[in-house]
Amino acid sequence: MDTIKTIAEKLKQTSQPNEWTNKLTEDHRAGVLKLIASWQKKLEQEKKIQMIHDEKIRFDESFKQQETDLVAGIDEAGRGPLAGPVVTAAVIFNEYPSELIGINDSKLLSQFKRENYAEIIKKHAIAYYVHIQSVEQIDALNIYQATKSSMMLAVEHLPIQPQVLLVDAMTLPTDIVQHSIIKGDAKSLAIAAASILAKTTRDNLMNEFDKIYPQYHFVKNAGYGTPEHLSALEQFGATKIHRKSFEPIKSMIR
Repeated sequence: MDTIKTIAEKLKQTSQPNEWTNKLTEDHRAGVLKLIASWQKKLEQEKKIQMIHDEKIRFDESFKQQETDLVAGIDEAGRGPLAGPVVTAAVIFNEYPSELIGINDSKLLSQFKRENYAEIIKKHAIAYYVHIQSVEQIDALNIYQATKSSMMLAVEHLPIQPQVLLVDAMTLPTDIVQHSIIKGDAKSLAIAAASILAKTTRDNLMNEFDKIYPQYHFVKNAGYGTPEHLSALEQFGATKIHRKSFEPIKSMIR
């Protein structure tokens, strides 16, 4: 009879139920029953993640008019903060290797997972582009128009042009066939990938700004109007990267 330690090691190397795992359910040792229950739960979670992944691929491909069409997902990060740029990204996949499983709305992933997936996306996308829209453009155009302009520039700078655009809750001024998808980063693999590239890029930028303006704690708040950030604004005033068209900064500089 295998020891509990041996069984634990074997289960780590087992990815599908088999005769041996079925027999484990008849083992009366509490430690074994706990191991097999945990292993079965892990398999169910992996199965669910795989199903969600497959659904996102089917969602993206359902918008193809021709089998050879390329579909680009477009998303942004940073429309709401008081400071820093808005960042947009466009991503095109043509194949879907297993490394892409688990890609989701960037807001639902840990920083570590976002950074890891960002590298995987860059490795497997047949084309991607990240555009950084400046604070000056945000103030000149307004945040909505600045985001739209940035998204268009991200698409235009793709090294391969797509036939279909899936845009997260936005309509772009383009002749390319497009679909505005509400909560697209939860439905589309390409949009979710774009959201990850946009957010990781913006977070890294805000981390660098934190070194220049440490009193605002950008590494913690990413430019959003947290109580700590608002307190720093009252004490130190606005910096070059604060959005002058956003309140309370707009009122502060009158």
